[in-house]
Amino acid sequence: MEAFFETNYSAILQKIDFIDPIAYGDTRNYLNGNVTYLSPYISRGVISTRQVLEQMFAKGYKLNQMESFVRDLCWRDYFQRIGQVLNLDKEIKQPQSPVSNQGIPVNIIKANTGIIAIDKAIQDLYTYGYLHNHSRMYIASIACNIAHSHWHHVAQWMYYHLLDGDWASNACSWQWVAGAFSTKKYFANQENINRYSLTNQNNTFLDLSYEEIQQMDTPLHLAESQRLVLETALPQNNSLVIDSSLPTFIYNYYNLDPIWHAAEKGNRILLLEPEFFREYPVSKKCMEFTLSLASNIPNIQVYTGSFELLCKNYSIKKIYYKEHPLNNNYSGNEETRDWISDSLTGYFPSFFNYWKKIEKQIHLKYT
Repeated sequence: MEAFFETNYSAILQKIDFIDPIAYGDTRNYLNGNVTYLSPYISRGVISTRQVLEQMFAKGYKLNQMESFVRDLCWRDYFQRIGQVLNLDKEIKQPQSPVSNQGIPVNIIKANTGIIAIDKAIQDLYTYGYLHNHSRMYIASIACNIAHSHWHHVAQWMYYHLLDGDWASNACSWQWVAGAFSTKKYFANQENINRYSLTNQNNTFLDLSYEEIQQMDTPLHLAESQRLVLETALPQNNSLVIDSSLPTFIYNYYNLDPIWHAAEKGNRILLLEPEFFREYPVSKKCMEFTLSLASNIPNIQVYTGSFELLCKNYSIKKIYYKEHPLNNNYSGNEETRDWISDSLTGYFPSFFNYWKKIEKQIHLKYT
């Protein structure tokens, strides 16, 4: 799987060109399905949902042929829009209930749940920094709805390891599974897991009907939990070379777009704020991936420190950056990201409400 996560920009663009959105719609629910593996590049801001969508239409695909693919792109924008207006570290609709611990089941951390497909997925998460969406939902359901762990710390653990870690998508998805952002909790039984992972396991704690699972007590195997200390290894801070006569373009963990203002002269700085990574820590693998992606941006310099100290120490004044809910401490010229819809903003209580509106806009624009 590592080969899927190259960091050369030309190779990333080729991945978009190779997408078959029809095959994606037919097989995306299976763990070995024809998924795109583009999420790490979208999450890091190297490419955008709009860019991917426009390329599919440019290749001649029609909306009705690739609706599943388009909907999944829109899910990502939908979660980001929620993050613009709500604090996603808190429950969106109602508290998760019941909650018996604020940690993570130890046997999830150890990839020792006893469910073959889930344990392999956790091992792959540690090895490759990636999980299929169904695997994410299975893990979240076991942690939150069977072991009754509060969603936040377990979501932090998963985000920490994911190359495509996007706090909006991660937090909203975990809350949806745990019933804090949905009308009911998400459960998967062994039959469901076997179907989509192509396993044939039985006699597990999930080898029950959905009604039985929702009434079961937490298995002893999942009763022990712990809280992890998640820390980010940031690069050493080196002195920057700044031309004060030129504008300064700020890149960060969520914006590594190589073509952003590429034709203009300017100071280009990858800003890694320690306070940001204390709140939203990521693994060494994720940081190495980020730095490798940043190398696609000519003459970029890395600065480890706060935005305020950067501006103060280098007397930087004409600053440009892309908006994101997690960099709201920036000041200067804020520019919007490449949304599928620039006008569809604010909070929508469900994706269905959001989809009804954005589907019409996509249809009018591209058909």
